[in-house]
Amino acid sequence: MKKLIAGLSVSLGLMAGAAQANEDVTLQLKWVTQAQFAGYYVALDKGYYKDAGLNVTIKPGGPDIGPEQVIAGGGADVIVDWMPAALAAREKGLPLVNIAQPYKKSGMMLTCLKESGIKTPKDFPGHTLGVWFFGNEYPFLSWMAHLGIPTDGGPNGVTVLKQGFNVDPLLQKQAACISTMTYNEYLQVLEAGIKPDQLITFKYEDEGVATLEDGLYVMEDKLKDPAFVDTMAKFVKASMEGWKYADAHPEEAAQIVLDNDETGAQTMEHQVGMMKEVAKLTEGTDGVLDPADYERTVKVLLEGGSDPVITKKPEGAWTHAVTDKAGLK
Repeated sequence: MKKLIAGLSVSLGLMAGAAQANEDVTLQLKWVTQAQFAGYYVALDKGYYKDAGLNVTIKPGGPDIGPEQVIAGGGADVIVDWMPAALAAREKGLPLVNIAQPYKKSGMMLTCLKESGIKTPKDFPGHTLGVWFFGNEYPFLSWMAHLGIPTDGGPNGVTVLKQGFNVDPLLQKQAACISTMTYNEYLQVLEAGIKPDQLITFKYEDEGVATLEDGLYVMEDKLKDPAFVDTMAKFVKASMEGWKYADAHPEEAAQIVLDNDETGAQTMEHQVGMMKEVAKLTEGTDGVLDPADYERTVKVLLEGGSDPVITKKPEGAWTHAVTDKAGLK
């Protein structure tokens, strides 16, 4: 009887342990550790993921890391990606699906030196403009197509400078304008000593050519598993709790980001500034993708001039199954 009771106790203990075991989730970021991704680091630091029964690993990105390649190779369960890149990958055969959209607005803009003489987009012709590539050029090309401005470097068009992920072309006056994010490179320009009144900015949101950034994407076949959908629902809900806390506590969120930055390259001042700007982009959403925002992004991408990022309207590229399961509206 004692052996039976002991054996039963062990069995019950193992069952309880199994029931309490956290589910593993690996998140691959689009870029390096910074306040652009503060919500996820805050959710990890504050125990929101743990409370949801998740064991989350956050993998930083970088210039040599493509989130699409990582998830395709099984290195992540979910990735942070910009919709242009995700839809391009889907059209090429990698079935990524948007399950949540923490960023409501785009942070992309062109930042120009006033001394260049540029006052409105009509003044762009004859100038050199710095543009990020690797899928980030398509909103720019669509914008130029809308304006009827050639990008071939001709006298009536603009010369496109393939810009690295820095602000050197503006500082060294190699370009009249460069691509910047409201929360990062624009701040780097100011930190380099250029005053706001020496600059003029053109936000993609204001120009009507913005595309969705920093959404959460998974592989389509995984969504056929109800258990995976349930896990992602927990992940998204906890992540949005992290975002709400980060938005309300920018200094604390910045410190949490710094604590997770193994490179030591980030500074508190820059991360606080970034967090305050990022909060403007995540404001007014609980992570549920607005179909109208999706349709706007698709329209911009399809009108990307002679070389659009996608050639046809995607099918099945997003779902509300996860956010519905999470109880988000």
